[in-house]
Parts: sequence; C-alpha cells; structure tokens
Amino acid sequence: MNEGLFGTSITDIIKKRISVRTYIDRPLTPELKEKIQKYFPVSTGPFGGHLRFDFLESNMFKESNVKLGTYGVIRGVSTYLVAVIEKGSRDLEDFGYLLEKVILLATSLGLGTCWLGGTFKKSEFGKAIEQKDQEILPCITPIGYPSSKKSLIDSAMRFTAGSKNRKEWDELFFSGNFGQRLSKAEAGKYSIPLEMVRLAPSASNKQPWRIIKENNKNHFFLQHTKGYSKFMAYDLQRVDMGIAMCHFELTAQEQGIKGKWEISDPGSISKPLDTDYVVSWVEEV
Repeated sequence: MNEGLFGTSITDIIKKRISVRTYIDRPLTPELKEKIQKYFPVSTGPFGGHLRFDFLESNMFKESNVKLGTYGVIRGVSTYLVAVIEKGSRDLEDFGYLLEKVILLATSLGLGTCWLGGTFKKSEFGKAIEQKDQEILPCITPIGYPSSKKSLIDSAMRFTAGSKNRKEWDELFFSGNFGQRLSKAEAGKYSIPLEMVRLAPSASNKQPWRIIKENNKNHFFLQHTKGYSKFMAYDLQRVDMGIAMCHFELTAQEQGIKGKWEISDPGSISKPLDTDYVVSWVEEV
C-alpha cells in the first residue's frame, strides 16, 4: 500500500492534483524540503534512469547572469524543482515517471506544482543546475503554496487546456486489439489503475497513451499527435507516457496487484497510424 509512502491513498492524491500557476510568494520550509529530498534519491525509473535534482530559489541569482523565467506563465513562485537525467534510449519516459512521483508527493504535502515543458527558459535553468553535456532538462515544475487568487493567464490556460474535458474511457483503453473497446467491467481490478491513467496530466492535455489489456498484460502505446513535437526541444509525449506509467504502477500496487514493467512488444497487434509500442505491465501469476 502507498499510504505509508505518501501519507494517504494514491488515488486521492491523483484526484487532488491540479496544475497551479499562481502562488503565494513564500519559500518552502526547510522541513518540507527535507521530506522531498529524503524521498527523491531512492527512486529509479522503470528503464533504469536516475534524476539529479535541486531546489532553485527565484531570488538566488539576483547578482548573477542567470535569469530564471517562465514567460509570465507562473506568478508569485519562490521555488522551482529542477531535474535533469542522463541521455538514454528511454530517458524521457524515466524522467516523466520519476518527476511525477515527486509531484504526487508534493501534492500529498499540500504543495502546488505545474508541469512546464515549453514555457520556461531552458538555457537559464540549465545554467542554474549546472547541466552537464550528457544530461537533458525536458521539464521543470514550480513548487510552493497555491494562491487562492488566479492570474488572468492562469485562468485562460486552464480554460484552453481543458483539463476537465478529458478523453472518455473507451477512447483510451482496449481489449486484445485496437478494434475492441475495453469496458470497465472487463477491466476488473484494473479499472482503478486505468482510471488514474486517464486522470494523468499531459502536455496540452493530449492524453497520448493507449493501453491494450491482454490476459495478464497491459500494453502501453504512444499515439503521437501529428506535428506536436516538431517545434519542441524534446518529445514531451514520451514524458507523458512516463507520467501515465507512474500513475498506473502506484495505483496497481495500492490495489494489491503485483507486477513489473517489461518490454514485450505484442507484434501481432495491428497499430493505428503514428502509434508506437512503449512497454507492458506484466502481472505476476
């Protein structure tokens, strides 16, 4: 059960998490920072990646040539959580998986966060964390105390992102192949882990994950949004897949379902256009 790790049910935390763009300008307490720092190093991504991270205070660099900025998207924030990961074949998936774990931990502590992938000055944050040549910095998150007052840009982005207008269950989850929709009844004990995937954050709320349940396996596919990553420094939809994997695994564990991630491509499954296999969750039987 994850209640010992996060202090409450992971499903409650996932349902509680929202993107916070307006903050109270107040630094995190040393106690909160310590809780997050103690948790972070024990995590390894499903593909073996490790994050290097740091808390960066917005006022730390006033007398330096580093200018942290988010193009006006984030207001009132004092602290950013900035993480880098070494380059590798599944680096972006590991990055999403690991940073979402920390975001869920922060949510359980009453803190606000917001995934930022294309609206921050990558070079400046890279300087601040002393990013190495073999490291990538796809995303960051502000972390702090949510303000009850929302900025105009916050309200506008919340409206345009349409986070409350997520894809329906039968658009995302399938039984055996992409031609057969998976019902919640058929999903059985996996209905809650899959629903927590449906609620996961994703870049521009595109929800690129598609999952096929096949006996004791759940196959995860990435359905690319055509042209979406063309002007991005990184393929953020691969980060989204890591976030979905994090939600699925933590919820499955809380439901008492034992399993592990395996790359076991079901090549016999015919895939839609622009859809790639990523990984499978294999239940112990």
